[in-house]
Amino acid sequence: MTTELLTYYEAIEQASADMLNAARTGNWDEVVKLESACVLLISQLKQAAHQQGLAPDDARRKTRIMQRILLNDAEIRNLAEPWIDDLGHLIGTSATVVH
Repeated sequence: MTTELLTYYEAIEQASADMLNAARTGNWDEVVKLESACVLLISQLKQAAHQQGLAPDDARRKTRIMQRILLNDAEIRNLAEPWIDDLGHLIGTSATVVH
């Protein structure tokens, strides 16, 4: 059963990598679409996690996956900052990015 949980983590990692690739090419519509997919996967993961736990080896693997997801997220945010600032100027407000 713990393999099922890892499958969710791996799917979220893949979606975050795909989001990063889309952000690198400036395809923000795709980033938003993939973000929605991540939200669904995270919801499914939370439900599955209530019913089962991870073995120690699987927990270490989960930690490595989560670190990669966080690195992808940080780079996506860095790529998005100029776009958010430009949007703020277009609508006449000052956009503040929270880290």
